[in-house]
Formats: sequence, structure tokens, C-alpha cells
Amino acid sequence: MDFSAAIPTFIITLREGVEATLVAGIVLAILAKSNRRHLFRWVFLGAIAGVLISSILGFAAQSLIGGFSGQVYYLAKGVFSVAAIVMISWMLFWMTQQARTLKRDIEANVGQALTDERKAAWSIFTLVAVAVLREGAEIVLFIAGSFGADGTQVGLAQYSPALGCILGIVTAILIGTAIFKFGAKINIRLFFQILGTLLLLIVSGLVITALSALDLANTVDKVMNPATGAYEFLNPPHKVVSVFGLGPQVTDTSSVLPQEKFPGIILATMFGYTSKLYLLQVISYFIFLITAGTIYFQTLSGKQVFNFSRRKEA
Repeated sequence: MDFSAAIPTFIITLREGVEATLVAGIVLAILAKSNRRHLFRWVFLGAIAGVLISSILGFAAQSLIGGFSGQVYYLAKGVFSVAAIVMISWMLFWMTQQARTLKRDIEANVGQALTDERKAAWSIFTLVAVAVLREGAEIVLFIAGSFGADGTQVGLAQYSPALGCILGIVTAILIGTAIFKFGAKINIRLFFQILGTLLLLIVSGLVITALSALDLANTVDKVMNPATGAYEFLNPPHKVVSVFGLGPQVTDTSSVLPQEKFPGIILATMFGYTSKLYLLQVISYFIFLITAGTIYFQTLSGKQVFNFSRRKEA
């Protein structure tokens, strides 16, 4: 049994889960400091609501892709992959840049929520639910865009992505509990830097996956013969949009590092490795990696790459 497909989902769920846990933990700490412990339950209810809505979105997305076949399946997979690339990259940059003011911003939001006692519970609930849902939406897009049911595996290995998600969530909760309840000293900055770098490489690999899926969606390799009622394979396959293609093949490492065997299968599930790469995939991969990597490391160094600041009050 191969559980390598659990690694990417574990990493992204761990990172996003820790972010959500930190938000909930900071809110709890602020409420405790202001003697509003009676609002604790709304924090927990908000977190549960965010997880439930994210789970519903996940089941819907997976059912949507799983219900398709052929070109429609690959088109849906390609679209989800592109959406995951955009959203996860944006949130990676945003969270890295906002990390320095995260606690201050949450304190301001909670302070504003507590100004009206009648609406305080709902405001706290909404604040936490939205924070958890935001992270959950990223996870949903990533999983739906990258993984499907693996019929080649048996037992629990068929559900490796789901297992990775569950383990990542549990680990994130344990980390959050250790920080806020037991005062564990964890270098959160270094933790996010390491996971962020891994996530950058994973999302870059998703570029290769997205292009492969879109190319397959654009390819017709068989047609039905009306006379025989049977499918006949086309040689060469027909392109629906002739101007779109992956270009010439530039690598073939199937004899040296096959993607179906260890360690190729680990590289494939984590970083989008494939034995056969085409020119458009190579060019797109490096353009994205260099561009996104430059932005990411600039935000790590403290440079204000994007203006996320709110409009100042008059």
C-alpha cells in the first residue's frame, strides 16, 4: 500500500490548520483577558461551523469531479487546479505579509465586536467561522484539483489524501493547544517559513498537473464508428483547440526515475513530478516558481509587496 498521496494534503492542512488555530487561540486569549469567558462557546461553535462548511464544500467538489469522466473530468480537474494555484498562492503571500500584525488585527476586530454586548456572540462566531472557512476553502481547492480516488490502491491507502487531511488537522489542533494551554515555545515564524517553502514547491508542481489535465481535456483520442457502434482510436489524437498544446517533449526519465515507483511516486504526489515533461510545462513551471518565489521571499524579508492595509478612518 502506498500512502505518499497523504503527504501533500498533510502539509497544506497542517499549515492552514495552524493559521486557523492561532486565530481561534488569540480570540480565546483576548476573551479570557477581558473576562468574557462566557463567549468561549461561540469561538468553538464558529470553528465547528467553519470546518463543517469546508467539509461540505469538499464533498461537493470531490463529487463533482468524481461524477465526470473523460474530457469533462480533465477539464474540471484543470479548472480546480488553476483555482487552487491562484487562491493558495495569494493566501500564502497575504498570510506571510500579515503575520507581523496578525495578533494586533485580531485584537482590534475582537475589541470592536465586544463594543456591542448584544451582538458580541454573533460577531465572535462570525469572525472565527470566516477565518476557519477561509483556510478550509484553500484545502478544498487543493485536494479537488490534485487528487481523486485511487483505484490502484487497497484498504486505507485508497483514502490517503483524506487521511493526510485528518492528520494535518489533528496535528494543527495539538500545536495550537500546546501553545495556548501549556505555553509551549514554538518558533512559529520558522515553522511557517519551512511549510511555506514546501507549499510553494507543491503549488508550483500543480502548474504541471493543471496543464496536463487541460491538455487531456483538449484531446480526443477515440471516436465512435456509427456503423459498428464501437469506439475507434485516432492516431494521432485530435485537438479540439488546435492552437493549444504542450509542445515537444523535452524529458523522459521513465527508465531512470519512473513516477509510479519510489521515490518517483513521492516526487509526483508532492511536487508534480512526471516522467515525461513537455516544453510548455517546463517553461510555465519555472516562470511560476521564479515569480511566486521572488514575491514570497520578499514578503518574508518584510517588504510590503501588496497593499493589504485597510482604509484609514477619517
